[in-house]
Amino acid sequence: MKTKLKPDADLSAQIAKAIRDAIVSGELIVDARLPSEAELSETFGVSRPTVREALKRLAAQSLIRTQRGATGGAFVNRLRFDEAYGDQITTSTLLLSMNDVDFETACEARFALERACAPLSAKRRTADHLAAMRAEIHRQQQPGLSDEGFCASDVAFHRTLVDGAENPVLSYHLAGAVEGMQPLMNMITFSARDRARIIALHVALTDALEAQNPVGVEAQLDALCQETLRLGRDVRAARTRNTAP
Repeated sequence: MKTKLKPDADLSAQIAKAIRDAIVSGELIVDARLPSEAELSETFGVSRPTVREALKRLAAQSLIRTQRGATGGAFVNRLRFDEAYGDQITTSTLLLSMNDVDFETACEARFALERACAPLSAKRRTADHLAAMRAEIHRQQQPGLSDEGFCASDVAFHRTLVDGAENPVLSYHLAGAVEGMQPLMNMITFSARDRARIIALHVALTDALEAQNPVGVEAQLDALCQETLRLGRDVRAARTRNTAP
């Protein structure tokens, strides 16, 4: 573990990075007990409050867990993909909302990522995945469903398609695309879209998935991408007309 710190930089951040690097490299393995605060303080040549702050940073990232008692201390945590979903979604949402990313770029990225799941989902989807997607289609067909409810169902539908690939790494990386990008796109396009058109594409996509036809799944995702891009253009054109002098 690297112990030499730069005195002109945040000491707790440097200690947290040193421990994190040791975890990533395998020097500190899952469930390994970290040295005590006193030992880390001596190792890094800093005060115990500085070490404590470093450990708080690592705990906030779910890299370590603490236990009390005679056999307690700080231990390397086993980070799970499903536990990291929330951070991935939040980060993606913030990146899109706080930076100058145009609608077309976000749409292109989202559907490119989702299409990567099509072959695996077509091969591995289960009856439960298909039932969940058809349940969302049924929900979308209800005449009294609010715009908010339709948008939430749309996200759930695509989340199930991604999860059908049965690959936790893909599901984790696409969490931001589906649950970060898609809600923002829905906020922009919901007022202009034709629900019947979206539902028809969802039905065709699910049918292709049930038939284990990856080409058909990709074709419907392409159609949804083009429909989303068209809606984005229509909304932008309507706003331009409304703001014209």
